[in-house]
Amino acid sequence: MRKVLFAILSLSLATAACKKKETAPEATPTTGSATGSGSAAATVPADAAPSPAERVAAGLKKADEEAAEETKRWTPELTKQATAVRDAKYKDAKEALTAMLASPHRIPKHGERDAARHPIESLMFFGLAPTQTVVEVGAGGGWYTELLAPMLANGGKLIVAGPDTNGPATEMSTVYGKRLDQFLAKSPELFGKVERVTLTDAAPKMGPDGSADLVIAMREIHNWQRSKKIDAYLAAVHAVLKDGGTFGVEQHRGKPGTKGEDTADSGYLAEDWVIEKVKAAGFELVEKSEINANPKDTKDYAKGVWTLPPNFREGETDKAKYQAIGESDRMTLKFVKN
Repeated sequence: MRKVLFAILSLSLATAACKKKETAPEATPTTGSATGSGSAAATVPADAAPSPAERVAAGLKKADEEAAEETKRWTPELTKQATAVRDAKYKDAKEALTAMLASPHRIPKHGERDAARHPIESLMFFGLAPTQTVVEVGAGGGWYTELLAPMLANGGKLIVAGPDTNGPATEMSTVYGKRLDQFLAKSPELFGKVERVTLTDAAPKMGPDGSADLVIAMREIHNWQRSKKIDAYLAAVHAVLKDGGTFGVEQHRGKPGTKGEDTADSGYLAEDWVIEKVKAAGFELVEKSEINANPKDTKDYAKGVWTLPPNFREGETDKAKYQAIGESDRMTLKFVKN
């Protein structure tokens, strides 16, 4: 009944919006794509909107459906191809990453993001080597995991740190945790050596102290600030790294001079603010790169960075405009542990 009521109200509001333009901004970003105006959504009675538990339940159901489809794709032939890529001999890390980007083991839609995310250039900038112990924080849907796992399978070690798959039924982090576990479970041959670490805001431990050569956080630090645990997460990164180890950061870049306390909910953080935060946690900035810069990004969207590809939080509204902008403007920073 609640879903029916919500559908009727949404149709009525959409019709009203055609007669009178609403301009009030949405209070907070939604968890999915929105096709109507923010103000129209804000006028829906609170009891008509899906509850946090309902959103999580829907997310878990979708995760199960996507995992089932991906499992079907993993035929014996695909497993054979993936292990061949894993076990091939490469002259250097760049050649290995090039082969893994082209490998059919990757989720098909992931390749659509290669041109915008520059994975080879980014990982080489951080100094990735096949013999390292690497921690990937916030692995999410496995976009980088599917490159790092085969790269490190025979000479190094990959630790993926993500949310608890058995977390609260009202938190979307539980959905992300389950997606990560399902991603790793689909191919023991390719991901069986990956160590899964569960992160909690209360105790974001990423592995044994002084054990990692490289920690990467790709478009992740705004989440640490949003949870008001950025200092704890940075301390955990510092703890898991060896002396002189590298912390690689890619982050949606906000407008200079802004504060993370004010901008994190939009997904953006000012580069100077991030640098100062990381330095205060015991790191030295070694180098910056403009690999992932995008001057077309105006950084002023009502629904934050998720307005841009690949999320398109506005749905079909101005989609061509946001497609032309592309993915966000991002800082790429290399730190070392003091």
